[in-house]
Amino acid sequence: MLEKKKIPVGLESFEQIRRENFYYVDKTGLIRELLENWGQVNLFTRPRRFGKSLNMSMLQSFFELGCDPQLFDGLSISKDNGLCKEYMGKFPVVFVSLKDIDAGDYKTARGMLIKVVNQEARRLQYLLDSEKLSIYDKKIFAALLEQELDDETLYFSLRELTELLNKHFCRKAILLIDEYDVPLAKANERGYYREMTALIRSLFSAALKTNENLYFAVLTGCLRVAKESIFTGLNNMNIFSITDGDLDEYFGFTDREVREMLQYYGLEENYETVKEWYDGYRFGKAEVYCPWDVVCYCSKHRKNKKLPPQNYWINTSGNEVLRHFISGMASQRMVTKAQMERLVEGETVQKEIYQELTYPELYASSDNLWSTLFMTGYLTQRGEPDGNLFHLAIPNREVRNIFTEQILKMFQEAAGRDGEALGAFCNALEYGRAGEVERRLTGYLEKTISIRDTFARKPTKENFYHGILLGILGFKDGWTVSSNREAGDGFSDIMIQTENMERAILIEVKYAEDNLDAVCQKALKQIEEKRYGERMHQDGVQCILKYGIACSRKHCRVLLKEETMG
Repeated sequence: MLEKKKIPVGLESFEQIRRENFYYVDKTGLIRELLENWGQVNLFTRPRRFGKSLNMSMLQSFFELGCDPQLFDGLSISKDNGLCKEYMGKFPVVFVSLKDIDAGDYKTARGMLIKVVNQEARRLQYLLDSEKLSIYDKKIFAALLEQELDDETLYFSLRELTELLNKHFCRKAILLIDEYDVPLAKANERGYYREMTALIRSLFSAALKTNENLYFAVLTGCLRVAKESIFTGLNNMNIFSITDGDLDEYFGFTDREVREMLQYYGLEENYETVKEWYDGYRFGKAEVYCPWDVVCYCSKHRKNKKLPPQNYWINTSGNEVLRHFISGMASQRMVTKAQMERLVEGETVQKEIYQELTYPELYASSDNLWSTLFMTGYLTQRGEPDGNLFHLAIPNREVRNIFTEQILKMFQEAAGRDGEALGAFCNALEYGRAGEVERRLTGYLEKTISIRDTFARKPTKENFYHGILLGILGFKDGWTVSSNREAGDGFSDIMIQTENMERAILIEVKYAEDNLDAVCQKALKQIEEKRYGERMHQDGVQCILKYGIACSRKHCRVLLKEETMG
């Protein structure tokens, strides 16, 4: 039996993937499309973890002088003999990635950018031995190896690398700049945006504007930053954003590609789960999955097909954009609760989208906030846009989870500030006043959002209400609150040991489509049949308050059964 290819979790080197027998989803058609949709400067904007860096590595491996043609054996581009003969391995390449420039102040960020330039110069230091470069050319190149660069040297560094390569090879150079906007995002978060914008603008202007040594350039990023901010005077740019139909299927996995990968690893029976959790993005005309999610899912489930799916894409970021959105909902100034409810219920909201923004503008208004969520992958489009008006939706189960998690977090923080109401709810719970528990919990639910949607199955809906209760109870001093703890013959939803060691509380939460009373009775029956309270009695608890709670959207029903020993 042939050994399966390794799964390339976190790998962004095309050469490593191809040489070391990793699974590769063939995106080499991008090379042909890029050449046919000619632009001297090409910008691709996609959310994080959609294959931008791997595609850039693939472009370098194809175009760079001295490349290994065997890396492309069996791939789509290898079938185009004429194109490969004309373009493969025919250009010097300058490749820099700005994705790691993450600093707390401008001086450190500038120093990190110098390190990026140093690294690429070291890769190209054979130029020091070039017979085609003058002593003055070599002096310019040697300066790019130094750890301290003045502003003028740094500004012209990429342009001078293309110039020196052109002189050495007598071939114009290709320039690849990956994650161009990461330094801008970090600078905006940490208060030095103006300085970093000036630096990046000068660097790009020198390298991209009227550079006679440049064959073409490709840039990738998350956002399409306004031309007035970074790309001033640059009129030779092709922009391929998430709304453009050209080259739309080369960032993200298509349904066919996902089916093939799942089948290769024997996971075809998990297709519907993968589709529900990680599909749903639309770039141009293409419907795509998040590649990071699919790769991680295959890695985790290859040996254990029964593992539950996880939130992989969401966990690669601090989700700052979404927190701004949720806080806007809380203030009722920028986002209405009704709009939020439509989204988490699987419906759409129609919004005008602005794709050219500066980073300080991202959270400045409601319109900009919706645009930011759209461009960063938290929302996607459905149907056809009407000019700049788009029908926006949450793409899939994974992203919906982070919406509800952030909403719960906001709700829990609000509950913690509401000390008097919190105390009254817990007192009612402790002393068996089921009617007051029901009334107050219903009031809390009315402050959150409904979760009736096309993504959520019943257990997920129960988890939402479970989370609300845990959020409320977590602020009660003196109580020990346990969630999904092993008890009797199963796992109890919520177990509470009060300050009075002889009194405890058991709560079983259910979601109800209808007939809340019957569902409450079912919850109480489960507590009894699974003997959740047995260990409590063994520990000396004399009174157990057993609550069956049924929830449906913003309504709940609470039934109580009290069990006293002796």
